[in-house]
Amino acid sequence: MSRLQQIHSGPRQTPPRLLLYGTEGIGKSTTASQAPKPIFIPTEDGLDQIDCDSFPLAKQFSDVVAGLSELYSEQHEYQTVVIDSLDWLERLIWDDVCRAFGVKGIEKADGGYSKGYTHALTQWREVLSGLDALRNERDMCVILLAHAKVEKFEDPESVAYDRYSPRLHKHAAAILTEWSDAVLFATRKFRTETEDAGFNRTRAIAVALGAEGGERILRTVGGPSCVAKNRYSLPAELPLSWEALVAAMSRSAEGNPQPSTEGDGTNG
Repeated sequence: MSRLQQIHSGPRQTPPRLLLYGTEGIGKSTTASQAPKPIFIPTEDGLDQIDCDSFPLAKQFSDVVAGLSELYSEQHEYQTVVIDSLDWLERLIWDDVCRAFGVKGIEKADGGYSKGYTHALTQWREVLSGLDALRNERDMCVILLAHAKVEKFEDPESVAYDRYSPRLHKHAAAILTEWSDAVLFATRKFRTETEDAGFNRTRAIAVALGAEGGERILRTVGGPSCVAKNRYSLPAELPLSWEALVAAMSRSAEGNPQPSTEGDGTNG
Protein backbone atom coordinates (compact mmCIF):
# COMPACT_ATOMS: atom_id res chain seq x y z
CA MET A 1 0.00 0.00 0.00
CA SER A 2 1.42 3.40 -0.97
CA ARG A 3 1.68 6.31 1.46
CA LEU A 4 -0.96 8.17 -0.56
CA GLN A 5 -3.39 5.32 0.11
CA GLN A 6 -2.72 5.65 3.84
CA ILE A 7 -3.70 9.31 4.08
CA HIS A 8 -6.24 10.01 6.83
CA SER A 9 -8.82 12.78 6.41
CA GLY A 10 -10.84 14.51 9.12
CA PRO A 11 -10.54 14.57 12.92
CA ARG A 12 -9.30 11.47 14.76
CA GLN A 13 -11.54 10.25 17.56
CA THR A 14 -8.86 9.23 20.04
CA PRO A 15 -8.93 9.39 23.85
CA PRO A 16 -7.48 12.59 25.30
CA ARG A 17 -4.04 13.02 26.86
CA LEU A 18 -4.51 15.48 29.71
CA LEU A 19 -1.99 17.12 32.03
CA LEU A 20 -3.79 18.57 35.05
CA TYR A 21 -1.77 20.55 37.58
CA GLY A 22 -2.52 22.82 40.52
CA THR A 23 -1.79 23.57 44.14
CA GLU A 24 -2.00 20.97 46.91
CA GLY A 25 -5.54 20.02 47.90
CA ILE A 26 -7.27 21.74 44.99
CA GLY A 27 -8.94 18.50 43.84
CA LYS A 28 -6.74 17.10 41.07
CA SER A 29 -6.93 13.46 42.16
CA THR A 30 -10.64 13.70 42.91
CA THR A 31 -11.30 15.08 39.43
CA ALA A 32 -9.24 12.30 37.83
CA SER A 33 -11.14 9.69 39.86
CA GLN A 34 -14.35 10.83 38.11
CA ALA A 35 -13.01 9.78 34.69
CA PRO A 36 -14.33 6.54 33.13
CA LYS A 37 -13.08 3.45 35.04
CA PRO A 38 -9.75 4.93 36.17
CA ILE A 39 -6.71 3.07 37.45
CA PHE A 40 -4.10 5.12 39.30
CA ILE A 41 -0.34 4.58 39.17
CA PRO A 42 0.61 6.42 42.37
CA THR A 43 4.10 7.82 42.84
CA GLU A 44 3.13 9.71 46.01
CA ASP A 45 1.09 8.64 49.00
CA GLY A 46 -2.17 10.61 48.90
CA LEU A 47 -5.08 8.48 47.69
CA ASP A 48 -6.33 7.22 51.06
CA GLN A 49 -9.45 9.42 51.07
CA ILE A 50 -10.34 8.88 47.40
CA ASP A 51 -12.52 6.02 46.19
CA CYS A 52 -10.43 4.65 43.32
CA ASP A 53 -8.47 1.62 42.10
CA SER A 54 -4.70 1.93 42.21
CA PHE A 55 -1.50 -0.03 41.85
CA PRO A 56 0.79 -0.25 44.90
CA LEU A 57 2.79 2.91 45.55
CA ALA A 58 5.63 3.10 43.00
CA LYS A 59 8.95 3.28 44.83
CA GLN A 60 11.17 2.94 41.75
CA PHE A 61 10.90 3.99 38.13
CA SER A 62 10.64 0.32 37.16
CA ASP A 63 7.39 0.05 39.17
CA VAL A 64 5.78 2.68 36.93
CA VAL A 65 7.00 0.97 33.76
CA ALA A 66 5.70 -2.38 35.05
CA GLY A 67 2.26 -0.88 35.70
CA LEU A 68 2.05 0.54 32.18
CA SER A 69 3.25 -2.76 30.71
CA GLU A 70 0.64 -4.80 32.59
CA LEU A 71 -2.16 -2.47 31.54
CA TYR A 72 -1.05 -2.97 27.94
CA SER A 73 -0.56 -6.72 27.94
CA GLU A 74 -3.15 -8.06 30.40
CA GLN A 75 -6.95 -8.17 30.23
CA HIS A 76 -8.80 -5.54 32.26
CA GLU A 77 -11.79 -3.19 32.08
CA TYR A 78 -10.01 0.06 32.94
CA GLN A 79 -10.62 2.94 30.54
CA THR A 80 -8.40 5.64 32.06
CA VAL A 81 -4.83 5.55 33.35
CA VAL A 82 -3.80 8.21 35.87
CA ILE A 83 -0.23 8.98 36.96
CA ASP A 84 -0.31 10.73 40.32
CA SER A 85 1.94 12.66 40.27
CA LEU A 86 4.48 13.71 37.64
CA ASP A 87 6.74 15.63 40.02
CA TRP A 88 7.12 12.57 42.27
CA LEU A 89 7.66 10.42 39.17
CA GLU A 90 10.45 12.82 38.22
CA ARG A 91 12.22 12.00 41.49
CA LEU A 92 12.03 8.29 40.67
CA ILE A 93 13.45 9.02 37.23
CA TRP A 94 16.32 11.02 38.73
CA ASP A 95 17.04 8.15 41.14
CA ASP A 96 17.14 5.78 38.15
CA VAL A 97 19.62 8.04 36.32
CA CYS A 98 21.77 8.33 39.45
CA ARG A 99 21.93 4.54 39.81
CA ALA A 100 22.94 4.19 36.16
CA PHE A 101 25.87 6.59 36.62
CA GLY A 102 26.76 5.59 40.19
CA VAL A 103 26.23 9.07 41.65
CA LYS A 104 24.19 10.43 44.54
CA GLY A 105 22.68 13.46 42.82
CA ILE A 106 21.24 14.19 39.39
CA GLU A 107 23.60 17.18 39.07
CA LYS A 108 26.59 14.80 39.20
CA ALA A 109 25.40 12.37 36.52
CA ASP A 110 27.68 11.90 33.51
CA GLY A 111 30.23 14.38 34.81
CA GLY A 112 27.78 17.10 35.79
CA TYR A 113 26.97 20.27 33.85
CA SER A 114 23.25 19.41 34.00
CA LYS A 115 23.74 16.37 31.74
CA GLY A 116 21.65 14.28 34.15
CA TYR A 117 18.50 16.23 33.27
CA THR A 118 19.06 15.50 29.59
CA HIS A 119 19.61 11.79 30.29
CA ALA A 120 16.34 11.77 32.27
CA LEU A 121 14.45 12.54 29.05
CA THR A 122 15.11 8.94 27.97
CA GLN A 123 12.98 7.68 30.87
CA TRP A 124 10.33 10.30 30.21
CA ARG A 125 10.09 9.18 26.59
CA GLU A 126 9.74 5.58 27.76
CA VAL A 127 6.76 6.62 29.91
CA LEU A 128 5.16 8.59 27.07
CA SER A 129 5.67 5.68 24.67
CA GLY A 130 3.88 3.38 27.10
CA LEU A 131 1.04 5.86 27.54
CA ASP A 132 0.69 6.27 23.78
CA ALA A 133 0.44 2.49 23.41
CA LEU A 134 -2.38 2.41 25.99
CA ARG A 135 -4.16 5.27 24.25
CA ASN A 136 -3.76 4.08 20.67
CA GLU A 137 -4.04 0.31 21.11
CA ARG A 138 -6.06 -0.11 24.31
CA ASP A 139 -8.26 2.99 23.78
CA MET A 140 -7.45 4.41 27.23
CA CYS A 141 -7.70 8.03 28.28
CA VAL A 142 -4.50 9.40 29.88
CA ILE A 143 -4.48 11.82 32.83
CA LEU A 144 -1.21 13.12 34.26
CA LEU A 145 -1.38 15.00 37.56
CA ALA A 146 1.22 17.42 38.86
CA HIS A 147 1.67 20.05 41.52
CA ALA A 148 2.18 23.70 40.60
CA LYS A 149 5.13 25.99 41.11
CA VAL A 150 5.65 29.69 40.50
CA GLU A 151 8.37 30.42 37.95
CA LYS A 152 9.77 33.61 36.51
CA PHE A 153 9.09 33.80 32.78
CA GLU A 154 11.37 35.90 30.59
CA ASP A 155 8.91 37.22 28.00
CA PRO A 156 10.76 38.57 24.94
CA GLU A 157 7.83 40.90 24.22
CA SER A 158 7.46 42.25 27.75
CA VAL A 159 9.13 42.49 31.13
CA ALA A 160 9.72 39.28 33.09
CA TYR A 161 6.80 38.10 35.22
CA ASP A 162 5.83 35.22 37.52
CA ARG A 163 3.45 32.50 36.36
CA TYR A 164 2.26 29.06 37.48
CA SER A 165 3.66 26.00 35.73
CA PRO A 166 3.91 22.25 36.45
CA ARG A 167 6.49 21.51 39.16
CA LEU A 168 8.99 19.86 36.82
CA HIS A 169 12.45 20.53 35.46
CA LYS A 170 12.20 22.71 32.36
CA HIS A 171 13.34 19.91 30.01
CA ALA A 172 10.68 17.51 31.29
CA ALA A 173 8.02 20.23 31.36
CA ALA A 174 8.69 21.07 27.72
CA ILE A 175 8.34 17.51 26.43
CA LEU A 176 5.24 16.78 28.54
CA THR A 177 3.35 19.96 27.69
CA GLU A 178 4.08 19.49 24.00
CA TRP A 179 2.92 15.85 24.11
CA SER A 180 -0.33 16.55 25.97
CA ASP A 181 -3.55 17.41 24.15
CA ALA A 182 -4.49 19.73 26.98
CA VAL A 183 -2.55 21.29 29.85
CA LEU A 184 -5.04 22.43 32.48
CA PHE A 185 -4.36 24.60 35.52
CA ALA A 186 -6.61 24.04 38.54
CA THR A 187 -7.01 27.09 40.75
CA ARG A 188 -9.57 29.17 42.64
CA LYS A 189 -11.47 32.24 41.57
CA PHE A 190 -10.48 35.45 43.31
CA ARG A 191 -10.23 39.16 42.75
CA THR A 192 -7.70 41.67 44.02
CA GLU A 193 -8.63 44.60 46.20
CA THR A 194 -6.65 47.49 47.62
CA GLU A 195 -6.73 48.13 51.35
CA ASP A 196 -5.24 50.71 53.67
CA ALA A 197 -1.89 49.55 55.11
CA GLY A 198 -1.44 52.61 57.31
CA PHE A 199 1.01 55.50 57.08
CA ASN A 200 -0.58 56.61 53.79
CA ARG A 201 0.25 53.30 52.13
CA THR A 202 -1.94 50.71 50.45
CA ARG A 203 -1.54 47.04 49.66
CA ALA A 204 -3.22 44.60 47.30
CA ILE A 205 -4.98 41.56 48.77
CA ALA A 206 -6.68 38.55 47.17
CA VAL A 207 -10.37 38.04 47.95
CA ALA A 208 -11.93 34.62 47.24
CA LEU A 209 -14.98 34.48 44.97
CA GLY A 210 -17.39 31.76 46.04
CA ALA A 211 -17.60 29.38 48.98
CA GLU A 212 -14.85 27.29 50.57
CA GLY A 213 -12.02 29.66 49.81
CA GLY A 214 -13.09 30.39 46.26
CA GLU A 215 -14.79 28.56 43.40
CA ARG A 216 -12.50 25.88 41.94
CA ILE A 217 -11.89 26.29 38.22
CA LEU A 218 -9.75 25.02 35.34
CA ARG A 219 -7.84 27.42 33.15
CA THR A 220 -7.45 25.92 29.67
CA VAL A 221 -5.68 28.72 27.80
CA GLY A 222 -2.26 30.02 28.79
CA GLY A 223 -1.43 33.59 29.59
CA PRO A 224 0.66 35.71 31.95
CA SER A 225 -0.70 33.90 35.01
CA CYS A 226 -0.18 30.24 34.04
CA VAL A 227 0.99 27.66 31.51
CA ALA A 228 -2.02 26.05 29.81
CA LYS A 229 -3.21 24.94 26.39
CA ASN A 230 -5.82 22.81 24.68
CA ARG A 231 -6.50 21.33 21.26
CA TYR A 232 -10.27 21.16 21.77
CA SER A 233 -11.32 24.82 21.38
CA LEU A 234 -12.33 24.88 25.03
CA PRO A 235 -13.47 28.05 26.76
CA ALA A 236 -10.67 29.72 28.67
CA GLU A 237 -12.26 28.80 32.02
CA LEU A 238 -14.28 25.80 33.21
CA PRO A 239 -15.53 24.51 36.57
CA LEU A 240 -13.10 22.01 38.11
CA SER A 241 -15.01 18.80 37.41
CA TRP A 242 -14.70 15.91 35.00
CA GLU A 243 -18.32 16.36 33.93
CA ALA A 244 -17.78 20.00 32.93
CA LEU A 245 -14.58 19.18 31.04
CA VAL A 246 -16.13 16.31 29.07
CA ALA A 247 -19.20 18.42 28.24
CA ALA A 248 -17.00 21.18 26.82
CA MET A 249 -14.93 18.69 24.82
CA SER A 250 -18.10 17.10 23.46
CA ARG A 251 -19.41 20.46 22.26
CA SER A 252 -16.14 20.98 20.39
CA ALA A 253 -16.30 17.51 18.81
CA GLU A 254 -19.86 18.20 17.64
CA GLY A 255 -18.69 21.29 15.79
CA ASN A 256 -19.85 23.86 18.33
CA PRO A 257 -16.54 25.11 19.75
CA GLN A 258 -16.42 28.02 22.13
CA PRO A 259 -13.95 30.86 21.54
CA SER A 260 -10.42 29.84 22.48
CA THR A 261 -6.91 29.79 21.10
CA GLU A 262 -3.97 27.41 21.05
CA GLY A 263 -1.82 30.13 22.60
CA ASP A 264 -0.59 28.40 25.72
CA GLY A 265 2.27 30.18 27.38
CA THR A 266 4.42 27.12 26.62
CA ASN A 267 7.12 26.69 24.04
CA GLY A 268 5.15 24.36 21.82
